[in-house]
Parts: sequence; structure tokens; C-alpha cells
Amino acid sequence: MDDTPSEPGPASGFAPEAQADAPASSVTSRRMLMLGAVGASTVIAVRPALAQTTASVLNCQIPVPGPGDAGKYIDRNGNVVNPGPLGPLGALFGGPYPPPSRPFTGEEVRNALYNGMSLPGTTYYSNDAYLKYIKKLSGGQSGYTCFLSIQNPRT
Repeated sequence: MDDTPSEPGPASGFAPEAQADAPASSVTSRRMLMLGAVGASTVIAVRPALAQTTASVLNCQIPVPGPGDAGKYIDRNGNVVNPGPLGPLGALFGGPYPPPSRPFTGEEVRNALYNGMSLPGTTYYSNDAYLKYIKKLSGGQSGYTCFLSIQNPRT
């Protein structure tokens, strides 16, 4: 078999003379098809990454209070304070609320903020205090990145 290409004729789209003689619309169409193939492969590569980011947002954790304030309580305005003289019983009288037993997940916080659900294991007032604390998080605090990703979800 002979591997040498045949003489380029008018039907051959790969010959330089054919491209020069071809109307602009056929060259543009060919380039658009090539760009479409590149774009399709990009979409296939990016979608799993977006799905992974969404899953990580739902599984990230927000400790209340952060590790630097372990053993401290949250008052009704969302501030970190020392336990009151009554300790956990102070929450019954509007005092500071003890920290929850575990960090809240991004999904739990998102549901509480945007769907009106309560954080797990909280009362009406402690839920309100914990959400105020979470809304006050700033850069450098534990849980801040998770809270930002809940506010700006990727769609």
C-alpha cells in the first residue's frame, strides 16, 4: 500500500490551496467545529470538579465557638463569653448558651440560615445565638471559609 497522499483536488479540505479558495463561511464553520470539540472536553472535565466542591461545602464544619475559645459560651447576641455563675443552667434564664456537643456542618447551617430550620440539638434561643455567632465569623476564625462557601454557592 502506498502511504503518499493523492493529488489534492477541489474536494480536499486539508490542502492549503483549498482553504485559500474556500469561502470564508466553510473555514469559519470548520474552526467552530474544532472549538466546539475543545469546549465539550472542558465541560466534561469541569463538571466533576464543581460537583466535588458542592459536596465539600455541605460537609465542611463550623465549630461554635472556635477551638481558641473552647469552654466558653455564646451569649444571645452571638458573642463569645465566659460561662455565667449558673453554668449551663444560665441558658434557662437567658444567660449564655453552652457550646454545642459537635461542630455544625455546612449543610446544617445553610438549612438553618436559608430554609428556616433549626440547628440540631438547639432550642429556639440557642439556635438564634449560634447563628448570630456564625454570621459574625471573620477571616482567620475557624469555620469562616465554610461559612463563605455557604453564602456563595457554586451553581
